[in-house]
Amino acid sequence: MTQGGPPFLFLIAGEPSGDWLGAMLIAALRRESSGELRLAGVGGDRMKAEGLRSLVPLSDLAVMGLAEVLPRAPLILRRVREVVAAILEQGPDAVVTIDSPGFSWRVARGLRRRGSRTPLIHYVAPMVWAWRQGRVRRMARLYDHLIALLPFEPPYFEKAGLSCSYFGHPVVESGADQGEGARFRARYRLETEERVIAVLPGSRSGEVARLLPVFGAALTRLERLLGPFRVVVPTVATVEKAVAAAASTWPGRPILVHESGDKYDAFAASRAALAASGSVALELAMARVPMVVAYRMNPLTEAALRRIVKVREINLVNLVLGKRLVGEFIGRDCTPGLLADALFRVAADEEVRARHLCGYDEAILRLKAGEGLPSRDAARNILEIVRRRGSMRPRSAAFS
Repeated sequence: MTQGGPPFLFLIAGEPSGDWLGAMLIAALRRESSGELRLAGVGGDRMKAEGLRSLVPLSDLAVMGLAEVLPRAPLILRRVREVVAAILEQGPDAVVTIDSPGFSWRVARGLRRRGSRTPLIHYVAPMVWAWRQGRVRRMARLYDHLIALLPFEPPYFEKAGLSCSYFGHPVVESGADQGEGARFRARYRLETEERVIAVLPGSRSGEVARLLPVFGAALTRLERLLGPFRVVVPTVATVEKAVAAAASTWPGRPILVHESGDKYDAFAASRAALAASGSVALELAMARVPMVVAYRMNPLTEAALRRIVKVREINLVNLVLGKRLVGEFIGRDCTPGLLADALFRVAADEEVRARHLCGYDEAILRLKAGEGLPSRDAARNILEIVRRRGSMRPRSAAFS
């Protein structure tokens, strides 16, 4: 809002889940600023659809884990330097980094080392309460404000002196509970009695490469336990080719879908889901699809995490509930046999299914902060920070 102009924000998302959150945030920012908004930054297809021109491809950044990052380190560090230089040149009113702390924090650190006083806001609290709790203080030195998505997170950061807000989780406004199973079945010519299993192997190339063979083998075992079913695989552009190639060998004549509307219709038609651990668990809970979650990382990364992780649960539904409800099969427990057995229970045992659905309803209720809309309230929070502390640096016309 320099010289009376519209607010200029630089948004950074480093992976598809952040791209989804960023798109919802941009839409809310436009509404709250009556369309008077200027944008620059880094994002994927969803943020681009909301008007962001991404400085670098999202596929360069969507990687997680120590061993996974190392081969890509030169490229990632080059992208960090490019983004820092762009921010210093463009002079936005505020920088909003979305999740992906490995990339986002390097950008924030680069800006602070270069003397930038531009307000830095981080959206999605990192799981420092689960591991590396000492990083809270380092984050407090970098950022001006944090917007958390889980209700128990603010105290961890406020104790370290970092201003923190909680407005609820944007999943509650995602529409994940608005899918139409009948529409999905009609579109793909599925009979009413055909069972559908949703399979979500993730959005990062590394995790997808490790999970696809295990998921395929688990489905083969499940077919022997459950009988015939159809498979639907929601996926994203960054990993679509790998997912399509692997799924072509699976049982259940897999159907690949890409758009969120199709995904939510698929959820509504699904009897159960097998998913990579991550934010999609909350969408499945919102859609009331009994699920099993799994994850595999490079063995070196897994060994390191076993030494430092301080919580027993990593699935977001379980974390919100404070107890184990959703089956988690992580690392050495992520095997076809264990996944098939667990998936069979949530697909076939009505008592197990009822317990899951009741727990999902409770988890989603806890993710609602009153009657407000999380993305809208986050947008208002960001714009208020801009109004109070907006940068007075001149801006380039390149992003007008």
